[in-house]
This record gives sequence, C-alpha cells and structure tokens, in this order.
Amino acid sequence: MKRIKWGIALIIISLFVSGCTKSKDQTHEQDSKERLSIAPFIGEISEDENDMRPIVATINNDPKARPQSGLHEADIVYEFMVEGGMTRYAAVFQSSLPEKIGPIRSARDVFIDLADGLNAFYIAHGYSPSAKQSLEAGVVDYINGMQHDGSLFERSTDRQAPHNSYITAEHVREAAELVDASLTLRQKPPLSFHDGLKDVKIETKATSITVENGIGPQFTSTYVYDDEAGIYWQSINDIESVDAQSNDGIAVANVLVLEAPHKTIDDAGRQSIDLASGGKGILFQAGKVVDVEWANENGVIVPVLDGKVAKLVPGKTWVHVIQQSPGVTAKVQFVP
Repeated sequence: MKRIKWGIALIIISLFVSGCTKSKDQTHEQDSKERLSIAPFIGEISEDENDMRPIVATINNDPKARPQSGLHEADIVYEFMVEGGMTRYAAVFQSSLPEKIGPIRSARDVFIDLADGLNAFYIAHGYSPSAKQSLEAGVVDYINGMQHDGSLFERSTDRQAPHNSYITAEHVREAAELVDASLTLRQKPPLSFHDGLKDVKIETKATSITVENGIGPQFTSTYVYDDEAGIYWQSINDIESVDAQSNDGIAVANVLVLEAPHKTIDDAGRQSIDLASGGKGILFQAGKVVDVEWANENGVIVPVLDGKVAKLVPGKTWVHVIQQSPGVTAKVQFVP
C-alpha cells in the first residue's frame, strides 16, 4: 500500500517538474521571439532593431547613369516614367543604408507623393517647378542637392552632370540633423509577408519576366528566376544590373507591375501620375505569377488579392508603375 502511495507521489512530482520545465521553455522561446525584430519593408527577421525612418532617394536611370550605386540594397524600388519617355527610380532604404547612393536626380511630384505616404526623409538633386513648390511648402522632410552641391552632395569625376551626383550614408544623417528631421521610424507600412517560399500557393509559373516601361529597350527590365536561391536576377536592355561599387547583382524576391493614370502636364512632357486611385496589377514571386489589384492604403501602395493585402515573399521588391494604356497586358510578358 505504501509503495502505491509513493508511486503516485512520484508521478505527481514528475508531472509538476515537467510542467515547470515546459513552461520555462515556452517562456524562453517567447522571450527570444520578442527580442527579434522584423524589418517592416522586407519582412525579414533580424536580431537588430529596425527602427530607422525610411529614406526615399530619387535615382537617375539614364543609361549614362548606370551602373548605379546602392540600388541593390534598397528594400523597395519604384520605377516611374518621367519626361522624354525616360524612367527614374524612387529607392526606399529602411533595413539598411548604403555607404554611397546615386546618381541622385531631381524631384518630381510623384516622388514627393510617395515619400509623403511612407513618411520618409526625401533626397533629390533638383526639382520641377511644381515639385519645388511642394518641397518649399514642407510636404515632406527633405534635403536637395541644389542647396548643397559639393558639400552634402558630391560629384564624381568619371561621369558628366547631371549623372554624377551622389550622397553618402554619413551625409544623409548629417542632412537630417541639419534640417531637424528625425530618422526614427514613425509608422510601419501596411505590407504583409509570407512565412517563406513554401507558403506561396500560386499555381501559374513565371521563370522569366519582361517589363517594358518608358520608351525604347533601354528601359526594358528582365527578371530571371533562380529556383535554388528563390530570387529574381535583374537585367536592363539585356545588360546585367550590378552595383557600381560592389559589382553585386540586383536580386529581388517580388516584382510588382501596376498600371496607373498618367497625364502630361507641361511642354517639357512631365507626367502627373495618379498613385491614389488603384487599378490593375500583376505580381511575380517564387517563380510564379498572379493577377492582382493595387490600392493606396494610408499613403502606401499595396497589392490586393481577393480583397485583402496580398502577401509578399520576404525580401526586396521592385515596383514598375506603367501607363494605364496599353497597360500590363501589353507591357508585361513572362515565360512559364
């Protein structure tokens, strides 16, 4: 009888100890997760706190400005058509800030609208008349090379103006301090991310993508999917895109192409691009493709699928904003 009682006592003690151990393990696991930080623009987990305010820089995409510096580190890159049928980039840096960024080019209304929606610190060198009015009205916190050429903005000697203006990470921080702008993250974007590649349930394959924007093949981007790495490698006009400093290629997890209303607003051919109304889009990820809509949610462009914000694969994203006519059907091709 005593042996039975002792046996029961031992079982109870064992369960109690096991429960305590499990509770401690769960607590430790929870604490570990809380110590990790998710970069809000790329959805990747890091032990470092991702609290830097996004930086939006207008990057030159003239063929004479290639290869650019720092684009390969941008969390998101938006391509917009500007005057003359050329395109220009808005590069968003939040999870990291490259040592050298550029060539920096002049501001347009659409870049300011984008930076305003992201609550970003905006960098440009020059401006259109309407963009200058918006900047001087304080629509965004900004620094412009027109006032700081040769100081915060440095000219390279291997290229001719306007394809040779650059800014360093150090000068970005100095610029923010100069204009009394905080570089601490104020709001997170309403983006959503998959847990990983296996979480993508899209059926239609797309291993090679071609996106036409602007006028002529010099602004045609091609992405080839690397199944082993789970990323797309970019080239433009059949020339591999690389970073001018590191020679690293541009590798992205998602390619989003969306169509938006464009309107020519002056004799120079400058464009007014509607980033508020939403419309048709097409999303490439994990070697697959799906038709989506896009919307502007609290100032941020998001892909929409079945009425919800479509999930992105963790990693970098390139967004090509093309004219509504002829639209994505005519300007985007892919190979299964």
